[in-house]
Amino acid sequence: MAFFNHQAGADEMNFLEHLEELRWHIIRAASSVFIFAIIIYAIGQPVFDYIILAPKENWFVTYRLICNISETLCFYPPEFTLETRQLGEQFFVHLKVSFMLGIIVAFPYIFWELWRFIRPGLYPKEQKAVRGIVWICSFLFISGVLFGYFIVAPFAVSFLAGYSVGAVNAPTIASYVNYMVMFTLPAGLLFELPIVVYFLSKAGLLTPMFMRTYRRHALVVILIVAAIVTPPDMVTQLLIGIPIYFLYEVSIFISKREYNRLEKEMK
Repeated sequence: MAFFNHQAGADEMNFLEHLEELRWHIIRAASSVFIFAIIIYAIGQPVFDYIILAPKENWFVTYRLICNISETLCFYPPEFTLETRQLGEQFFVHLKVSFMLGIIVAFPYIFWELWRFIRPGLYPKEQKAVRGIVWICSFLFISGVLFGYFIVAPFAVSFLAGYSVGAVNAPTIASYVNYMVMFTLPAGLLFELPIVVYFLSKAGLLTPMFMRTYRRHALVVILIVAAIVTPPDMVTQLLIGIPIYFLYEVSIFISKREYNRLEKEMK
Protein backbone atom coordinates (compact mmCIF):
# COMPACT_ATOMS: atom_id res chain seq x y z
CA MET A 1 0.00 0.00 0.00
CA ALA A 2 1.42 3.35 -0.99
CA PHE A 3 -0.53 5.93 0.99
CA PHE A 4 1.08 9.35 1.34
CA ASN A 5 3.92 8.80 -1.10
CA HIS A 6 3.37 12.35 -2.42
CA GLN A 7 4.26 11.87 -6.04
CA ALA A 8 3.95 14.38 -8.87
CA GLY A 9 6.28 16.89 -7.27
CA ALA A 10 5.08 16.32 -3.71
CA ASP A 11 8.30 14.38 -2.90
CA GLU A 12 10.21 17.61 -3.27
CA MET A 13 8.27 19.23 -0.43
CA ASN A 14 9.84 19.07 3.01
CA PHE A 15 7.98 18.52 6.28
CA LEU A 16 7.45 22.22 7.01
CA GLU A 17 6.09 22.80 3.51
CA HIS A 18 3.61 19.96 4.04
CA LEU A 19 2.53 21.57 7.31
CA GLU A 20 2.12 24.92 5.58
CA GLU A 21 0.00 23.31 2.86
CA LEU A 22 -2.13 21.54 5.49
CA ARG A 23 -2.55 24.81 7.37
CA TRP A 24 -4.07 26.50 4.32
CA HIS A 25 -6.42 23.60 3.71
CA ILE A 26 -7.58 23.88 7.33
CA ILE A 27 -7.97 27.66 7.05
CA ARG A 28 -10.11 27.36 3.92
CA ALA A 29 -12.25 24.60 5.48
CA ALA A 30 -12.72 26.59 8.69
CA SER A 31 -13.55 29.71 6.67
CA SER A 32 -16.33 27.85 4.87
CA VAL A 33 -17.86 26.87 8.22
CA PHE A 34 -17.54 30.46 9.42
CA ILE A 35 -19.20 31.86 6.29
CA PHE A 36 -22.13 29.45 6.43
CA ALA A 37 -22.49 30.04 10.18
CA ILE A 38 -22.76 33.80 9.61
CA ILE A 39 -25.44 33.29 6.94
CA ILE A 40 -27.41 30.92 9.19
CA TYR A 41 -27.05 33.31 12.14
CA ALA A 42 -28.33 36.20 9.99
CA ILE A 43 -31.41 34.19 8.95
CA GLY A 44 -32.19 33.88 12.66
CA GLN A 45 -35.69 32.96 13.79
CA PRO A 46 -36.84 31.02 10.69
CA VAL A 47 -33.98 28.56 11.25
CA PHE A 48 -35.33 27.81 14.72
CA ASP A 49 -39.01 27.83 13.73
CA TYR A 50 -38.77 25.59 10.67
CA ILE A 51 -35.68 23.46 11.35
CA ILE A 52 -34.48 23.26 14.96
CA LEU A 53 -37.85 23.39 16.76
CA ALA A 54 -39.86 21.62 14.06
CA PRO A 55 -39.58 18.08 15.56
CA LYS A 56 -41.48 19.28 18.66
CA GLU A 57 -44.44 20.43 16.58
CA ASN A 58 -47.42 18.33 15.39
CA TRP A 59 -47.03 19.61 11.81
CA PHE A 60 -43.56 18.11 11.41
CA VAL A 61 -43.39 16.01 8.25
CA THR A 62 -42.48 12.73 10.00
CA TYR A 63 -45.58 12.78 12.20
CA ARG A 64 -47.82 13.57 9.25
CA LEU A 65 -46.35 10.83 7.07
CA ILE A 66 -46.64 8.16 9.76
CA CYS A 67 -50.21 9.16 10.56
CA ASN A 68 -51.12 9.13 6.86
CA ILE A 69 -49.64 5.63 6.51
CA SER A 70 -51.26 4.09 9.58
CA GLU A 71 -53.57 5.37 12.29
CA THR A 72 -52.29 2.61 14.57
CA LEU A 73 -48.71 3.88 14.37
CA CYS A 74 -49.75 7.53 14.47
CA PHE A 75 -48.22 9.60 17.27
CA TYR A 76 -47.50 13.24 18.09
CA PRO A 77 -45.15 14.89 20.55
CA PRO A 78 -46.65 16.22 23.75
CA GLU A 79 -46.90 19.98 24.09
CA PHE A 80 -44.06 21.50 26.08
CA THR A 81 -42.46 24.91 26.40
CA LEU A 82 -38.77 25.62 26.15
CA GLU A 83 -37.33 27.92 28.78
CA THR A 84 -34.12 29.80 29.49
CA ARG A 85 -32.61 29.98 32.96
CA GLN A 86 -29.45 31.95 32.30
CA LEU A 87 -28.89 35.43 30.95
CA GLY A 88 -27.54 35.17 27.43
CA GLU A 89 -28.57 31.52 27.04
CA GLN A 90 -30.57 32.17 23.88
CA PHE A 91 -27.71 34.14 22.35
CA PHE A 92 -25.19 31.36 22.93
CA VAL A 93 -27.66 28.75 21.72
CA HIS A 94 -28.11 30.80 18.55
CA LEU A 95 -24.34 30.82 18.08
CA LYS A 96 -24.10 27.08 18.67
CA VAL A 97 -26.89 26.28 16.23
CA SER A 98 -25.29 28.50 13.59
CA PHE A 99 -21.92 26.81 14.07
CA MET A 100 -23.32 23.25 14.00
CA LEU A 101 -25.42 23.88 10.92
CA GLY A 102 -22.41 25.59 9.36
CA ILE A 103 -20.41 22.37 9.82
CA ILE A 104 -23.19 20.27 8.29
CA VAL A 105 -23.68 22.52 5.27
CA ALA A 106 -19.93 22.95 4.71
CA PHE A 107 -19.07 19.26 5.18
CA PRO A 108 -18.69 18.48 1.45
CA TYR A 109 -16.25 21.36 1.07
CA ILE A 110 -14.40 20.43 4.29
CA PHE A 111 -13.90 16.88 3.05
CA TRP A 112 -12.90 18.16 -0.39
CA GLU A 113 -10.14 20.25 1.19
CA LEU A 114 -8.98 17.21 3.18
CA TRP A 115 -9.01 15.10 0.03
CA ARG A 116 -6.99 17.72 -1.87
CA PHE A 117 -4.26 17.32 0.75
CA ILE A 118 -4.34 13.50 0.76
CA ARG A 119 -4.72 12.88 -2.99
CA PRO A 120 -1.13 13.78 -4.03
CA GLY A 121 0.10 11.01 -1.72
CA LEU A 122 -1.67 8.34 -3.77
CA TYR A 123 -0.50 6.62 -6.92
CA PRO A 124 -2.57 7.38 -10.05
CA LYS A 125 -4.05 3.87 -9.84
CA GLU A 126 -5.15 4.51 -6.25
CA GLN A 127 -6.60 7.90 -7.15
CA LYS A 128 -8.65 6.23 -9.86
CA ALA A 129 -9.86 3.56 -7.41
CA VAL A 130 -11.30 6.17 -5.03
CA ARG A 131 -12.72 8.47 -7.68
CA GLY A 132 -15.88 10.18 -6.45
CA ILE A 133 -15.02 9.67 -2.79
CA VAL A 134 -15.88 13.28 -1.90
CA TRP A 135 -19.40 12.81 -3.27
CA ILE A 136 -19.79 9.43 -1.58
CA CYS A 137 -18.59 10.66 1.82
CA SER A 138 -20.76 13.77 1.58
CA PHE A 139 -23.78 11.69 0.59
CA LEU A 140 -23.28 9.27 3.50
CA PHE A 141 -22.78 12.07 6.02
CA ILE A 142 -25.80 14.10 4.88
CA SER A 143 -27.89 10.91 4.74
CA GLY A 144 -26.94 10.14 8.35
CA VAL A 145 -27.77 13.66 9.49
CA LEU A 146 -31.14 13.60 7.70
CA PHE A 147 -31.88 10.16 9.11
CA GLY A 148 -31.17 11.42 12.62
CA TYR A 149 -33.28 14.52 12.05
CA PHE A 150 -36.33 13.00 10.37
CA ILE A 151 -36.37 9.55 11.98
CA VAL A 152 -34.51 9.48 15.31
CA ALA A 153 -35.34 13.00 16.55
CA PRO A 154 -39.16 12.76 16.33
CA PHE A 155 -39.28 9.46 18.24
CA ALA A 156 -36.71 10.65 20.77
CA VAL A 157 -38.34 14.04 21.35
CA SER A 158 -41.76 12.42 21.80
CA PHE A 159 -40.37 9.86 24.23
CA LEU A 160 -38.31 12.27 26.34
CA ALA A 161 -40.90 15.06 26.42
CA GLY A 162 -43.67 12.61 27.32
CA TYR A 163 -41.72 10.74 29.99
CA SER A 164 -42.71 11.75 33.50
CA VAL A 165 -42.23 10.57 37.06
CA GLY A 166 -44.44 13.28 38.53
CA ALA A 167 -42.66 16.44 37.42
CA VAL A 168 -43.60 18.85 34.64
CA ASN A 169 -41.33 18.79 31.59
CA ALA A 170 -40.00 22.29 30.97
CA PRO A 171 -36.58 21.80 29.33
CA THR A 172 -34.26 24.65 28.51
CA ILE A 173 -33.63 25.55 24.92
CA ALA A 174 -29.94 24.72 25.46
CA SER A 175 -30.87 21.19 26.57
CA TYR A 176 -33.16 20.74 23.57
CA VAL A 177 -30.49 21.90 21.11
CA ASN A 178 -27.86 19.64 22.71
CA TYR A 179 -30.13 16.63 22.15
CA MET A 180 -30.83 17.65 18.56
CA VAL A 181 -27.08 17.79 17.93
CA MET A 182 -26.72 14.35 19.53
CA PHE A 183 -29.42 12.90 17.27
CA THR A 184 -27.92 14.21 14.03
CA LEU A 185 -24.13 14.75 13.93
CA PRO A 186 -23.17 11.33 15.40
CA ALA A 187 -25.52 9.64 12.92
CA GLY A 188 -23.78 11.45 10.08
CA LEU A 189 -20.38 10.24 11.29
CA LEU A 190 -21.59 6.67 11.87
CA PHE A 191 -22.88 6.51 8.30
CA GLU A 192 -19.26 6.90 7.14
CA LEU A 193 -18.56 3.31 8.24
CA PRO A 194 -18.22 1.91 4.68
CA ILE A 195 -15.57 4.51 3.85
CA VAL A 196 -13.58 3.71 7.00
CA VAL A 197 -13.77 -0.02 6.23
CA TYR A 198 -12.67 0.59 2.65
CA PHE A 199 -9.48 2.40 3.65
CA LEU A 200 -8.67 -0.04 6.46
CA SER A 201 -9.11 -2.92 4.03
CA LYS A 202 -7.02 -1.14 1.41
CA ALA A 203 -4.25 -0.72 3.96
CA GLY A 204 -4.45 -4.43 4.83
CA LEU A 205 -5.57 -3.73 8.40
CA LEU A 206 -9.04 -5.26 8.03
CA THR A 207 -10.31 -8.36 6.25
CA PRO A 208 -13.81 -9.63 5.42
CA MET A 209 -13.04 -12.83 7.37
CA PHE A 210 -12.40 -10.78 10.50
CA MET A 211 -15.62 -8.82 10.03
CA ARG A 212 -17.65 -12.00 9.53
CA THR A 213 -16.05 -13.73 12.53
CA TYR A 214 -16.81 -10.83 14.84
CA ARG A 215 -20.22 -9.99 13.36
CA ARG A 216 -21.99 -10.69 16.66
CA HIS A 217 -19.49 -8.61 18.58
CA ALA A 218 -19.99 -5.80 16.08
CA LEU A 219 -23.75 -5.98 16.62
CA VAL A 220 -23.24 -5.55 20.38
CA VAL A 221 -20.93 -2.58 19.78
CA ILE A 222 -23.45 -1.02 17.38
CA LEU A 223 -26.23 -1.36 19.97
CA ILE A 224 -23.99 0.18 22.64
CA VAL A 225 -23.14 3.10 20.36
CA ALA A 226 -26.83 3.49 19.49
CA ALA A 227 -27.65 3.58 23.21
CA ILE A 228 -25.06 6.32 23.73
CA VAL A 229 -26.28 8.60 20.93
CA THR A 230 -30.01 8.05 21.56
CA PRO A 231 -32.34 8.19 24.56
CA PRO A 232 -32.59 4.99 26.65
CA ASP A 233 -35.56 3.43 24.86
CA MET A 234 -35.49 0.45 22.51
CA VAL A 235 -37.35 2.12 19.64
CA THR A 236 -34.84 4.90 19.02
CA GLN A 237 -31.89 2.56 19.67
CA LEU A 238 -33.17 0.20 16.98
CA LEU A 239 -33.88 3.11 14.64
CA ILE A 240 -30.20 4.06 14.61
CA GLY A 241 -28.84 0.54 15.17
CA ILE A 242 -30.58 -1.15 12.21
CA PRO A 243 -29.18 1.11 9.46
CA ILE A 244 -25.71 1.02 11.02
CA TYR A 245 -25.78 -2.78 11.06
CA PHE A 246 -26.94 -2.73 7.43
CA LEU A 247 -23.95 -0.52 6.61
CA TYR A 248 -21.75 -3.02 8.46
CA GLU A 249 -22.98 -5.81 6.17
CA VAL A 250 -22.38 -3.59 3.15
CA SER A 251 -18.89 -2.88 4.51
CA ILE A 252 -18.13 -6.62 4.59
CA PHE A 253 -18.83 -6.74 0.86
CA ILE A 254 -16.60 -3.69 0.33
CA SER A 255 -13.83 -5.27 2.38
CA LYS A 256 -14.14 -8.51 0.41
CA ARG A 257 -13.73 -6.72 -2.92
CA GLU A 258 -10.65 -4.90 -1.71
CA TYR A 259 -9.21 -8.07 -0.14
CA ASN A 260 -9.62 -9.98 -3.41
CA ARG A 261 -7.99 -7.14 -5.34
CA LEU A 262 -4.98 -7.12 -3.01
CA GLU A 263 -4.63 -10.90 -3.33
CA LYS A 264 -4.55 -10.65 -7.13
CA GLU A 265 -1.86 -7.97 -6.97
CA MET A 266 0.31 -10.15 -4.73
CA LYS A 267 0.20 -13.14 -7.11
